[in-house]
Amino acid sequence: MSTAQLEIQLVAAVVAVACSLPGVFLILRRMAMMSDAISHAILFGIVLAFFVVEDITSPFLVVGAALTGVLTVSLVEALHRTRLVKADAAIGLVFPVLFSIGVILIARYAGNVHLDIDAVLLGELAFAPFNRFVVAGYDLGPISFYVMGGILLLNILFIALFYKELKLASFDAGLAAAIGFSPTLIHYALMTQVSLTAVGAFDAVGSILVVALMVAPPAAAYLLTDRLSRMLLISAGVGIASAIGGYWTANLFDVNIAGSMASMAGLIFLLVYLTAPGRGLIAVARRNLHQRWEFAQRMLAVHLLHHQGLPEAQQECHVHSVHEHLNWEQEFARRVARLAEKEGLIYQERGLLLLTGKGRDLAEEAMLY
Repeated sequence: MSTAQLEIQLVAAVVAVACSLPGVFLILRRMAMMSDAISHAILFGIVLAFFVVEDITSPFLVVGAALTGVLTVSLVEALHRTRLVKADAAIGLVFPVLFSIGVILIARYAGNVHLDIDAVLLGELAFAPFNRFVVAGYDLGPISFYVMGGILLLNILFIALFYKELKLASFDAGLAAAIGFSPTLIHYALMTQVSLTAVGAFDAVGSILVVALMVAPPAAAYLLTDRLSRMLLISAGVGIASAIGGYWTANLFDVNIAGSMASMAGLIFLLVYLTAPGRGLIAVARRNLHQRWEFAQRMLAVHLLHHQGLPEAQQECHVHSVHEHLNWEQEFARRVARLAEKEGLIYQERGLLLLTGKGRDLAEEAMLY
């Protein structure tokens, strides 16, 4: 592995962790779309700041972009507070306007500057090793690694200092307000941090990967655990796996690195979505199927309880005719009876289905509800 390859993967891994940590709180607050809005809208601030300073490397571009991120959140909140539009509609109204203005300004006035549309959307991680951080003649590595490393440390510090406040405001904003916290202040502090993260990652990876890493790893972690601390760790781990796996996939198929990483993040989320133990699609389908058979056994037990010992029991409770009285298919009724017998709920005697003590208790319990 070459030094350049290692540096690209380090930058990508740092970007992934830096984006995924605040993304967890966006997922918990049902605000995943906000990452999309901010990561696109900051282009407007970058372009305006460039027109003022005329220097693509100026730190004022970061300031302008971060302020635009906060402006985006403020405009979305202002529209939502009018109660004329929902939150997702407000996001859909604000960020396309700001992003499209930024794109138009680039196309019209910055055609000869490294602010082209491809770089904006996809970025180019392959160029990260060429932009070096040199101090007193010593080459310390890619600038993007130190920029995103600094932002990652800020994110960790922010979460560590305000962990309880973020947790409370994310799970129960009403309770947070009732006990003296300010959910609004916490919200804007989080959005500012999200804006800074998106700005830092914007130049290296583009807006698509920023959105992917702020949404896919936290969403996957949300499906795997209910504990916030574990969710943060799992999200960071999924982000790193997406970055490294995406890089080698891009290297194998000779495609865009950022796009490959975004695709890998989506594939990992899809895998988790299908196989997560508690909330995965397969687990939910199995649980629903189990509940169906369990409910059917309860219905059979209640039916037998109503007719057992009565003259009509010969017809109502007979193994060959019980399906008619329950409006079931015959094969379905036979399978339910076999499962109930296996569970010790019923037993057969001369073709009649009779309740055991356990089955009678289950039927009486079902009737109470």
